[in-house]
Amino acid sequence: MSYQISQQARPMSQSGSYQHPGDMPLANPKEQVAMWQQSPYMADSGIHSATTTQAPSLSGKEEDMDTSGVPTPGTQEWLDGQQGNGFAQAGFTSDQVDEMNQQLTQTRSQRVRAAMFPETLDEGLEIPSTQYDPAQPTAVQRLAEPSQMLKHAVVNLINYQDDADLATRAVPELIKLLNDEDQVVVSQAAMMVHRLSKKEASRHAIMNSQQMVAALVRALNNSSDLETTRVTVGALHNLSHHRQGLLAIFKSGGIPALVKLLSSPVESVLFYAITTLHSLLLHQEGSKTAVRMAGGLQKMVALLQRNNVKFLAIVTDCLQILAYGNQESKLIILASQGPQELVRIMRSYTYEKLLWTTSRVLKVLSVCSSNKPALVEAGGMQALAMHLNHQSHRLLQNCLWTLRNLSDAGTKVDNLDNLLQSLVQLLRSNDINVVTCAAGILSNLTCNNQRNKITVCQVGGIEALVSTIYNAGEREEITEPAVCALRHLTARHPESDVGQNTVRLKNGLPVIVNLLHPPSRWPLVKAVIGLIRNLALCPANHAPLREAGAIPRLVQLLIRAFQDTQRQRGSVASGGSGSASGAYADGVRMEEIVEGTVGALHILARESHNRAIIRSLNVIPIFVQLLYNEIENIERVAAGVLCELAADKEGAELIEQDGATAPLTELLHSRNEGVATYAAAVLFRMSEDKPQDYKKRLSLELTNSLLREDGGVWGGDLSQMPPDMQEFMAPPEGGYDPMYGQGPPSVHSAGHPPPQNYSGGYDPHLPVESLQSLDIAAAQQHRGGGGVVPGGGGGGGSNYGTLDPMELPPGHPAAAPPPHPADMAPGQQGYDQQVPPQPPRDNNQMAAWYDTDL
Repeated sequence: MSYQISQQARPMSQSGSYQHPGDMPLANPKEQVAMWQQSPYMADSGIHSATTTQAPSLSGKEEDMDTSGVPTPGTQEWLDGQQGNGFAQAGFTSDQVDEMNQQLTQTRSQRVRAAMFPETLDEGLEIPSTQYDPAQPTAVQRLAEPSQMLKHAVVNLINYQDDADLATRAVPELIKLLNDEDQVVVSQAAMMVHRLSKKEASRHAIMNSQQMVAALVRALNNSSDLETTRVTVGALHNLSHHRQGLLAIFKSGGIPALVKLLSSPVESVLFYAITTLHSLLLHQEGSKTAVRMAGGLQKMVALLQRNNVKFLAIVTDCLQILAYGNQESKLIILASQGPQELVRIMRSYTYEKLLWTTSRVLKVLSVCSSNKPALVEAGGMQALAMHLNHQSHRLLQNCLWTLRNLSDAGTKVDNLDNLLQSLVQLLRSNDINVVTCAAGILSNLTCNNQRNKITVCQVGGIEALVSTIYNAGEREEITEPAVCALRHLTARHPESDVGQNTVRLKNGLPVIVNLLHPPSRWPLVKAVIGLIRNLALCPANHAPLREAGAIPRLVQLLIRAFQDTQRQRGSVASGGSGSASGAYADGVRMEEIVEGTVGALHILARESHNRAIIRSLNVIPIFVQLLYNEIENIERVAAGVLCELAADKEGAELIEQDGATAPLTELLHSRNEGVATYAAAVLFRMSEDKPQDYKKRLSLELTNSLLREDGGVWGGDLSQMPPDMQEFMAPPEGGYDPMYGQGPPSVHSAGHPPPQNYSGGYDPHLPVESLQSLDIAAAQQHRGGGGVVPGGGGGGGSNYGTLDPMELPPGHPAAAPPPHPADMAPGQQGYDQQVPPQPPRDNNQMAAWYDTDL
């Protein structure tokens, strides 16, 4: 720190001899200006800089002002007058004033000495003070502080040199004593080194000697005396405050010795050891590997059972440093029961720094597929939820990251009502990272969990998510998980219809449809398609979706995706570079977009005005071509939308004109009951204008195809039908997603044979009315099958179910949205457009998760 010391004006001599220009009596302003022009320390008095100004005086008549007889300010005459007036007002006579001036002049040196060097004054000497106003220090008092600082600096410099010289001379002797065989000598030498290490100068001398540090480490390994161990590790702790000291400890093999001390029963030894190791892990390259090899992880996990919060904060930070980016360390922590202890800390303590460091460890462990189930089972999600209202933003952020990583493994966890409510509240935060995490967690926790869906709906989750999507704009890191969460909340639970209506009432439909347009990327578009399909299950949403332009945009996306798949197949057929697994864009298979858009159009086609728009867009030829697709789910959604379009005479005629009869007839023999039933319904509706003989032949063909005994779909026994085909006869309430149920292969399992016995159905409401006149039930009764319930509901439309790609089995490529960019390690963000990722081939392959604590 530098200080600027201003010069104090000296008192004017009475003898007429002046040693300083400021002591000269100034007779007039011109002489004053001339004097200050010659002064080397004043660059501008203000007169030069104002010579060119034209500012008038207050009166405007300065030429007429008479200044004769008035003392000029700054002259001796003026000063004497001011001084006389001041002392006269204070009640002093002129003799008293002269006496005080003489006294102050004689004691000037004593006042300076008292301020700057008070230790040099004689005791009992009274120094008069010149400070009349306690709020205004004198010039001498202002100079006292920097003078004292300078004095102390000089003294410290002298002492520092003395310490350095002493340590330099003592180091060789101390090394010999530390290597002595007598443990008493070693103990005394260690105490001396410990005392020297407390002073900076001598500490540098010790760390500059590699032999000295090696002797300390050797003494630490060989000593069994607790006091010797304490002072020795204390000396190493003092050395660890400097990078040079850390390097010396590392080179001398100090890490194994320090790790060994983590089992010490002495608190001070534990503190010195863990803090020194912490410094090494933070600043010394190679320390992490050395600590792992010395068994430090196991010992540190064991220390988590202690109750000193500051000590635990250091231990957990060491664990985070060791576990980050190292899978082996994460598995060691798991094997040492680390997840249980870390969750216990999050439940038991309130010290913010400890909670923060522990949450960082949990965040690293939460991306490990082995640790993730252990953390969930130990109650990690509930423990983290306890701190979502904490005032510490860094703790909140770490808890949210960890919860998002765990949430895909916690879809079956109960007692998460408080967590869900807190997440809905956090959606209203102004922090982008907080909203992103909250939306992602809600998306995962509402997947395949009916109770969580109901809870989120009851605490205002639908409204909050719609508002979040509206506020997010083009931030896809927020809109994508928010849309996925809405997709889950609008399907497959008792209050889904309330959610579908709430989205419309909160003016969310136009915003959602707008997300189908650029610049939205394919993962977001895919999620929006599924949400629109669920929203279309509510008849009241058909008109608003139509007015928002959902149908033309869905058709555009279908055409683009269909063309991409056709080009990819053509490239593969011609031996080009195309992938046999499908066409990809941004990690999304175009077959998924085809399946989703056709499924959404299927539900929208239940309304007559929507059917007219779909017919006018000339998309029926694509639907017909999709009947030839090798993916059964695409065949089924194509047959389903054709079934709806065939409800109108115009639609049936267009379908027949586009050559749908042949593929539909072939699909009557499909082993997928949904495909066969839709094909039958379309053919029957197309035959309404045909002769009676044609209808009879068609009826017989449909009966033989749908209820054949040998090798048929259900073996001629209605009781063996999947639930959805039992609904064909008498549709029950409710239903579930046909596209991603446990049924025939979807987009992601094309080419695999369908299972013989399905544990779930596909379409809750198949077109019963269209097939009633086929008398399939009578044919079954004639064959000796079980009875059926005639009639059944359905009308002219079909409730296809709900598209919910988030609710796929683990390992399915569409089981969850792609990991957010923050979940990926550097260099792994995004998708390689040149080499698209291959879809998983089994249901056990989990999506990749990466360390996010960057």
